[in-house]
Amino acid sequence: MLDINKIETELKYYTTQLNKRSGDFTKVLQEAVKKNSSRKEHLRQVEELKAEKNQISKLIPSLMKDKKTKEVEDCKTKVTKINLDIDKLDKKVQELETELNNAMLQIPNIPHEKIVEGADEDSNLEIKKNNLMPIKKHDMAHWDIATKWNIADFDLGAKISGSRFVVYKSLGAQLIRAIIDVLLKHHSKNGYQEFYLPLIVNEINMVGTGQLPKFAEDAYKVGDQYLIPTAEVPLTNIHRDEILNADQLPLKYTAYTQCFRQEAGSAGRDTKGIIRLHQFNKVELVKIVHPSESMNELEKLLKDAEDILNLFKLPYRVVELCSGDIGFSATKTYDLEVWFPSQNKYREISSCSNCGDFQARRMKTRFKSEKGNEFVHTLNGSGLAIDRLIAAILENYWEDDKLLIPEVLKPYFDNKEYF
Repeated sequence: MLDINKIETELKYYTTQLNKRSGDFTKVLQEAVKKNSSRKEHLRQVEELKAEKNQISKLIPSLMKDKKTKEVEDCKTKVTKINLDIDKLDKKVQELETELNNAMLQIPNIPHEKIVEGADEDSNLEIKKNNLMPIKKHDMAHWDIATKWNIADFDLGAKISGSRFVVYKSLGAQLIRAIIDVLLKHHSKNGYQEFYLPLIVNEINMVGTGQLPKFAEDAYKVGDQYLIPTAEVPLTNIHRDEILNADQLPLKYTAYTQCFRQEAGSAGRDTKGIIRLHQFNKVELVKIVHPSESMNELEKLLKDAEDILNLFKLPYRVVELCSGDIGFSATKTYDLEVWFPSQNKYREISSCSNCGDFQARRMKTRFKSEKGNEFVHTLNGSGLAIDRLIAAILENYWEDDKLLIPEVLKPYFDNKEYF
């Protein structure tokens, strides 16, 4: 959530920055400022009435002492009326605060000043490529390889749960287990504390990280709770409503979880294979850091995610997202895109984002500083999306009707050369 008081004092700046996203936020920001001004005006009136009430109340004892009955009754009548006026104003303030909060929850984070300005992914900036194995081109899609090697059963997934669900079996189930172990061990060595988390969270946590209310249609709701769309939600909310000590920062957390998304806006895209599933596997990385270090920590987070692709020697590139393509809560994002030979293109396998204090304001997560209690900055990234990693392995390690085993996975498969 953005700071409405900063928006009010720097409206032109916030309007300019937000309009670098794909949309016009001018009217929304003006309305928010208007509501905030009205809220503050009503609060001012409440304070004035309370001050008047206190003055009148102080008169009553002396009037009673002097037996000025009429004046006492007049004062009591005025106090009663003031109390009614205060109640009305308090209700209006609560109304305005609710309306303002609801409006602010719909406004995304401002893009960082130094990222590329653009409307969509066509304006994203390629930072680098890293080809640790030759770039291949062939027609064997990962779903055909997965079926041929009995790694994944798409028909069984559909039979059990419907479209965009998959069953990993035999070799596939072992592959999932091995990759999870490789990823978590690597991140633990890099100083991330590992968690094993619930897959269902309360609504307040989804609001805290920005999934709600904006993306409600993409979430799976279970009663009054939600299946997690990413481990970012529970990991980042660990310190919701807390004030940390500055020497605790940075905090680095990781977790493997299954994740759940309706993929409401992706009709017709990636309907085959394991690129875009309703239930998928991911190892997530989250950092909670000092504001002065968040951009440095983003570069380190990117490297931590990159290291996994280097471990598997997969061809990939790093892309800096433009202002119109960054996510709702992010101020700056790097995407890691891995090469898919059958599609002759790079596809996203990780997004590493700095959210600044946007999520921290929603979660009320702060730290003690010389200036008082300040909001932390939060970062998150996939380290990595496991199903997409498997898809990339299948396509890049397929060779002459054989499926090679990546060096890092050989200890999990009796040190064999082929699956």
